[in-house]
Amino acid sequence: MKTIDMIGQPCPIPVINAKKALAETGADGVVVLVDNMAAVQNLEKMARGYGCRFSYKEDGPARYSVSIGGDIPPEAISKPRESEAPHTPATGAFVVMIGADHLGEGSDELGKMLIKGFIFSLTQLAAKPEAVIFLNGGARLTSEGSNAVPDLKTLSESGVKILTCGTCVNYYGLGEKLAVGEITDMMGIVNLIAAAGRLIAV
Repeated sequence: MKTIDMIGQPCPIPVINAKKALAETGADGVVVLVDNMAAVQNLEKMARGYGCRFSYKEDGPARYSVSIGGDIPPEAISKPRESEAPHTPATGAFVVMIGADHLGEGSDELGKMLIKGFIFSLTQLAAKPEAVIFLNGGARLTSEGSNAVPDLKTLSESGVKILTCGTCVNYYGLGEKLAVGEITDMMGIVNLIAAAGRLIAV
């Protein structure tokens, strides 16, 4: 079995990489190393959804080895499970607007992990957004030092517009630190949103 080390990786990265590894290894299956029970449970859900064998063992404090048997054809893994399939048909372009460098309220540290996972998940969509817009504190995510930059570059390379509010960049003193995408203004943002079929704001 192939082993992939997902220690320290936030949701949904362990599941997505396990799925890719299963597609590559076929019947051999994979072992996924993770550091939390939520990741174990998410991997179990994925395995059960594909009809794969599943087991895990605790290797130590916050250390788990998850074994997923690749007993289904790789081509079946490439198809989305029911829980991954879109629930509404894709009707026109959609735009994502991110207004902070974290997701949700409560712990900012947790929120920064969640926004990283959210942006990574956008890279895995079959139908990607037309644009991702960054406002206010979200401008930090497109700047040097942000752990979201590699995923944003992946989105950009696939044709997604990465746009950061110029007023926000100036406010936070990030003018020389933009690492991906381009600067835009509020009129450009409003026009883009008005023309979009759907808007997702986080």
